[in-house]
Amino acid sequence: MSEAVSNPAWQNAAQFPGLAALVEVMRRLRDPNGGCPWDLKQTLVSLIPYTIEEAYEVAAAITEGDLAAIKDELGDLLFQVVFYTQLTAEQGQFDLDAVAQQTADKLIRRHPHVFGDQQAQTDSEIKAQWEAIKQQERAEKGQQDSVFEGIADNLPAILMAQKLQKRAATVGFDWHEITPVLDKIREEIAEVEEELAAAEVDHDALEAEIGDVLFAVVNLARHAHVNPEHALRRTNVKFKQRFQAIEQNLAEQGLRAEALSLEALEEQWQRVKHTQKSEI
Repeated sequence: MSEAVSNPAWQNAAQFPGLAALVEVMRRLRDPNGGCPWDLKQTLVSLIPYTIEEAYEVAAAITEGDLAAIKDELGDLLFQVVFYTQLTAEQGQFDLDAVAQQTADKLIRRHPHVFGDQQAQTDSEIKAQWEAIKQQERAEKGQQDSVFEGIADNLPAILMAQKLQKRAATVGFDWHEITPVLDKIREEIAEVEEELAAAEVDHDALEAEIGDVLFAVVNLARHAHVNPEHALRRTNVKFKQRFQAIEQNLAEQGLRAEALSLEALEEQWQRVKHTQKSEI
């Protein structure tokens, strides 16, 4: 075990006064005598949407590269963790320290190349070792003998696709080069075109085929070592910025976007696109 992890200073609350203060603030908010009525009404389930929202706000701040916002949003996300563990501590289950210790133990167990005597140097070796250890943990817990065991059903669709593909790859169900991945995307797009060309479009079948295209594109991102969520988020930001630039240009001329034809808007789009590329 690493000396840093076994050092008692890591478990000394005095070393983390900010965290101790946050835990105390949470305790006061949940105090039946003088606490906050809203906080007192919350449950593990009621907090879920707030946690998801805070996670997305952290991602947005990181995407924007705003360090002050990142610090602020990370604090909000940390508060969600403290809130959950305050609730479970009140139920006599576990507290924040127990969660932190269990996570530390898990990370040590899953990094034997750092904390033990195993050797793993490349990314592929480390990932294979990680998945093997997780599979062993699932077996010890008596979970189903499925490569997909432990993947939450309510994950966002892109993340779910990514995890399913990674797990399938651990047992050899994966292409070893990118060419067939691209071919699969072309095949799926052709099937979408076939559905659209039908005399009567079956929207359920069309939805399924478009889903196959999206799944194949996530697979392409995985093989290209690109995070599909980050890639799409970047494109969303780029699209928004470019269209807002069009709106600003039109406003300076006393015009609005809805008053222009598609062709005129496309011309504006290409102009903004060219200008932004020239500024890079």
